[in-house]
Amino acid sequence: MKVLLIGSGGREHALAWKIVQSPLCDKLFCAPGNAGIAQVAECTTLDVTDHPAVIDFCHNNEIGFVVVGPEAPLVAGLVDDLEEAGIDAFGPSAYAAQLEGSKGFTKDLCAEFVIPTAAYKRFTDAESAKAFLDEMSLPVVVKADGLAAGKGVIIAETRDEAIAGIDACFEGSFGEAGHEVVIEEFLVGEEASLFALCDGQTALMLGTAQDHKRVGDGDTGPNTGGMGAYSPAPVMTQELIDRTMAEIIVPTLAGMHARGAPFRGILYAGLMITNKGPELIEYNVRFGDPECQVLMLRLKSDLLELMQAASNGSMLEVEADWHNDPALTVVMASNGYPGSYEKGTPIAGIDKAEADGAMVFHAGTSEDAGGLKAIGGRVLNVTARGASVREAQRNAYDALSKIEWDNGFYRKDIGWRAIERES
Repeated sequence: MKVLLIGSGGREHALAWKIVQSPLCDKLFCAPGNAGIAQVAECTTLDVTDHPAVIDFCHNNEIGFVVVGPEAPLVAGLVDDLEEAGIDAFGPSAYAAQLEGSKGFTKDLCAEFVIPTAAYKRFTDAESAKAFLDEMSLPVVVKADGLAAGKGVIIAETRDEAIAGIDACFEGSFGEAGHEVVIEEFLVGEEASLFALCDGQTALMLGTAQDHKRVGDGDTGPNTGGMGAYSPAPVMTQELIDRTMAEIIVPTLAGMHARGAPFRGILYAGLMITNKGPELIEYNVRFGDPECQVLMLRLKSDLLELMQAASNGSMLEVEADWHNDPALTVVMASNGYPGSYEKGTPIAGIDKAEADGAMVFHAGTSEDAGGLKAIGGRVLNVTARGASVREAQRNAYDALSKIEWDNGFYRKDIGWRAIERES
């Protein structure tokens, strides 16, 4: 079977690396891909926002299965259009993708189906949103309703910060995403993520992870798309996993089914482990980045087989087998990220970094006659397993030290919370 993978980040490199290991995959295409993905797949400049062009590409190249990596094509309905054209695809419908595409949609679903989450209210104008602040205890969380590339969430410690966040949303700082605002209670606890593969009726717990969003050591500085991650998440005991599945994932599937839009694909629950137990912060409807990288390094099973089961409704017929060793990934980013940064700077030493079993997943890279270049903010994900998180951390940083890139930086403490637990 020929497979088309949509996307260009570190998540997609990890998915590509795993998909081509499947005996079901005869050839992998990727649109648009990156320099790392090009080592295992044929990359194409196909415009993934042009759905008829994607469909034509699939027909012309006899594609048997499409895997959609990022959230934007899912929210835009690419899976709907592919399936209407008779092409099997992995991912939710546009309606079901509102679980990520609209924070208000998800909060309303939680309220209707009694899924534990922060108290909230939705607003379509700034004046009402600001008036509601008088009813809330600080800090509060102000969220742009739609997709904002991870930038539409403001944790406001003061009323002035909350007002500034509301104004930023309604004045267009986050584009279309800020036309509606959700204000919610600030949850106190430890964050973790749980991933479940879903076929509309059945959910298979796929794994847990924790990531580091802040740019600086000690979890300081501005939020980013993620500076590193590890799996499994030590805070997620079996009891908490069972509660998350029973109290959050299963009711979500039931709610979506009741609304006539069964959820198929990967359901990524961002959780806060509070003194009451797991509560939902938000849903994503695709693999996390960089969480996907550590999950793929731990997964023994055939990923393509699991994805097809989610797509065709046969989750009960498959199971996921894992390496017991934890995995950890460190993101190497361009100097200046998450602000402005220089593009086109040279990178070397990837082969040396991978010599002892680590994997370097590419995100913002390209390659030409002049060699490998950094073209993005988050550029490489140096990923390794170990008998403990501490050992996985040591293996990842040992590999990273062999990479030659003068314009890159990285956090030095990825995994610190889990290592404290091990100690």
